[in-house]
This record gives sequence, structure tokens and C-alpha cells, in this order.
Amino acid sequence: MTLTCYNDTHGYGWRHVDLFVHDDGGRELNWVHWQVPGDGPDAADAVTARVEPLLKRTSEWRHGVSESGMDYWVADAAWEEV
Repeated sequence: MTLTCYNDTHGYGWRHVDLFVHDDGGRELNWVHWQVPGDGPDAADAVTARVEPLLKRTSEWRHGVSESGMDYWVADAAWEEV
């Protein structure tokens, strides 16, 4: 699974974290998202810990820039076993 967070570069009010689920071949199967009060990885980590406390980031955030110039970050994630 991967987490993706963004900067609201274009002012859409679109602050959220996406959780993407992939199959063994890397194809996207499904996704869900939740709202974040701020931009970037720190805000994403804080809200994810509150909203989905058993979902743990398992890699560092990797930065990218979309074709429209929006900053985004992607990190691997897994459910913690209880």
C-alpha cells in the first residue's frame, strides 16, 4: 500500500491523504482518502496517526512534482498486526 500527500499548490482546498492499495503486479486496486488540516508529510503523519492508528508508514516520504507543478509525497504503508 502507498500513502500520498500533497501541497495545495493551486488553492483548491484539497488537503487530503490518499491510501492506495495495489495488487502483486503493482496495479492500483482501490483507494480511500481522508482530509488533512495542512500540507505535506508532517500534517499527513499527524492526521493518519489519529484517523488510522494501526496504519504505519514503512518508508521515508519520497518527493515528486506533478506536471501541473504540484508538490506531492509518496510513502509505503502497512497495517500493524495486533
